[in-house]
Amino acid sequence: MDFTAALSTFFIALREGVEAALVVGIVLAFLKKAGQTQLNRWVYVGLGTGVAASFVLAFLFQLFVPALQRAFPQYAGVIEFLYEGIFSVLAVIMLSWMLIWMTNQARFMKASVEGALSDALKNDKTAARNIFTLIFVAVVREGFETVALITTNTGSGAYGAGIGAVLGIISAAFIGVGLFKLGVKFNIRQFFQVMGILLVLIVAGLVVTALSRFDAAAASLASYSRASQDLCFYYERFTKVHSCILGPMVWDTSKILPDEEFPGVIFKALFGYQHHLYIVQAIAYLVFLFTVGGIYLRSLNGGGKKPERNRVSM
Repeated sequence: MDFTAALSTFFIALREGVEAALVVGIVLAFLKKAGQTQLNRWVYVGLGTGVAASFVLAFLFQLFVPALQRAFPQYAGVIEFLYEGIFSVLAVIMLSWMLIWMTNQARFMKASVEGALSDALKNDKTAARNIFTLIFVAVVREGFETVALITTNTGSGAYGAGIGAVLGIISAAFIGVGLFKLGVKFNIRQFFQVMGILLVLIVAGLVVTALSRFDAAAASLASYSRASQDLCFYYERFTKVHSCILGPMVWDTSKILPDEEFPGVIFKALFGYQHHLYIVQAIAYLVFLFTVGGIYLRSLNGGGKKPERNRVSM
């Protein structure tokens, strides 16, 4: 098992899991305050069902590629690389959106959840169903983002990525229990800020990974027939060392810090480090950091009213 594949999914599952745990904790506290504790079991049913649905989704995605490869064996390599590339892009989009939008909305999380709960409890006949739906959707939303990241680690890294996700969820569950059951003081705002910065670097690495997957797919397709070789852009006029569609090589650190040996493999798993980096990847990485990373950092210091106390109390 590739344990390095577990690192990025662990941190993302931890971050997403803590957010889901906060929603669950707010709902349970609100139901207690409203004298509706008989609905608590629907909170736990929604939580368990949401987690189970996320793992089932991950399992189905892992079965999809082998089935497609069996259907089109002549394009087996292309299919795998394209699949990983597409889900890398999907993970980049979802995680970037979550990072920016949820950071701006985090200060209003409690009020938003309690407002939804008030509406859910207005009709006694549908209250249980509404509570279940609220929790289920919250958990699946967080779970799908983790599933997309696991899917980018197909092959040898898929099992390790799944283990990382499980450990992240378990850790988040302990944090949730500590916050809402044991009264542990925990600086939630600082936690999300640190995890957010780490997530920016992880997602930036996914941009590099996605481009490498598409490049490998193009090179694999070009190798099948002469007609497909036009997919690759050649740069012999500028350099002898180049990629299929990513341009000339920016650096080659394979002798100094190979990405298949420690500690390079850690940097690769977390931040998308590659000892062979090409110009298109380098530009995309910097563009992502300066745009999405810049927006995120401004959101930490930016407007809106001053957030309430950092420590969670119910």
